[in-house]
Amino acid sequence: MNKTKPIIKYLTDFLDYLEIEKGLSNKTQENYSRFLNKFFKWLADNNYADMKPNELSPAVIWKYRVFLSRRVDPVRKKLLKKSTQNYYLIALRALLEFFIEKDIDSLPPGKIKLAKDRSEKEVKFLTLNQVESLLLSPDTSKIIGLRDRAILESLFSTGLRVAELVALNRDQFKINNDTKELEVVIVGKGEKTRTVYFSERAVRWLNKYLSKRKDMDEALFINYKPGIEKTGKSRRLTTKSVEDIVKKYVKIAGLPIMATPHTLRHTYATDLLSEGVDLRLVQEFLGHKNIATTQIYTHVTNKRLRDIHKKFHSGKNLKN
Repeated sequence: MNKTKPIIKYLTDFLDYLEIEKGLSNKTQENYSRFLNKFFKWLADNNYADMKPNELSPAVIWKYRVFLSRRVDPVRKKLLKKSTQNYYLIALRALLEFFIEKDIDSLPPGKIKLAKDRSEKEVKFLTLNQVESLLLSPDTSKIIGLRDRAILESLFSTGLRVAELVALNRDQFKINNDTKELEVVIVGKGEKTRTVYFSERAVRWLNKYLSKRKDMDEALFINYKPGIEKTGKSRRLTTKSVEDIVKKYVKIAGLPIMATPHTLRHTYATDLLSEGVDLRLVQEFLGHKNIATTQIYTHVTNKRLRDIHKKFHSGKNLKN
């Protein structure tokens, strides 16, 4: 590899590195390519087309960040969101990490600071009492209710993403009345393999649901829409179906927030951290590639600790 060519000439080498050494999916490679091509075009437009990796400076990065902050999204007709700006910066960080891996002299990735998003939405999660109300909402005297209870129990027990949940197949669940807790290997986001853990309670409801299944569909969770079994097509639930199912029971339970499957994932993570589980372990449970993604939950647990401290250790009973 030529280590002295201009930055804009490294895209092919970088994408090969993502595929072969990092094992990233084609879609992820496409995203990195799109974000970096914007940076390369900016370099060319600003007379930096011949800039080599070792010539990239914090001053140039700052100019690029100013450009991103003032760029108008062609679809929204508004300035780029902070989160979108960060996608471009994260891609650039990855390129600098590639330079380090290949012993190409350049700016350290840590020199690229991400934009602070003051409008970032607060992580929403349920209390355990609210989770219990939600889990008890389905009418389990019917097969659909059993399915829905098993879905809710599985989401809370495992912290699965909804896309991971709907991808589950029956042959992954060899369970019977003697089965207690269960471990299942899944392929999650970014084709990353991890083990998820179903609690004894979740396994019990999965077993009740599966024991009522008379069909031959391979999907773990299926649609019971009238007539669908005659179409010959897979009855596997979609992510939208599961989102609608959760929304239905949120209303039935009368919860104060509009919870989604991802809210249950947030609740799962928050509960683990509140019980003292190490952040790195929570990262593994959730299947996060970067621990920075997991750290959003520490803000929630830190606030809860502050509230508890304020309530129980304010010193209000001390004499002046």
